[in-house]
Amino acid sequence: MDRTRFRRPSAYLLLAAAVALGCTLVAAVEAGEDGGLVLLRRLDGHLLPLAWLALAALTGAILLGPPKSRLRVPLAGLVLVFGVPAMLLAGFLSAAADRPEPRVDAEAAAPGRADRRLVVVTGPGYPDPVRCVYVHDGGRLLERSWLARCFDGDAQESGLAEAVWAAGDRLRMTTAGGQVHEVAVGPGGRPERPAGAR
Repeated sequence: MDRTRFRRPSAYLLLAAAVALGCTLVAAVEAGEDGGLVLLRRLDGHLLPLAWLALAALTGAILLGPPKSRLRVPLAGLVLVFGVPAMLLAGFLSAAADRPEPRVDAEAAAPGRADRRLVVVTGPGYPDPVRCVYVHDGGRLLERSWLARCFDGDAQESGLAEAVWAAGDRLRMTTAGGQVHEVAVGPGGRPERPAGAR
């Protein structure tokens, strides 16, 4: 059985997998920004394993490249010499900066809209935890998350007491001290945050 005929398709398949994993990594990092896809944000804790898989796929694609090429092994070695230490450093930095996962405290669908909801999340902060209100807009696969406002979690006066929909396109957030913040939500789900709001 001639195995060499499977080398080129296997190399292309591994190269395609490496490119797809790399694009997924970039998209997942970009999704951390305001308005990012919720589906990609869920990959946040799995970025390092995806990067290792991308590195392995790229190395395999190079090694299975043209059989008569003398550059295969040196090129694969070069990728590993730079890639493995970079992955180990990223793993060390990731472990050092490991923080508890944000906790979802409340969710509420917008009145008259099944594709829009508010989500209250408590995340770690220094010195106090932070409670943030997000607007999620869109269907499950294309759902985007927009930050409306953040509050000091343990503050007696300025901590968030309640977040509700005042209408399908308006949020009302009330602090423990009774201060009310109303935020309009645009057609695409993006809240109109006032200047200086956290």
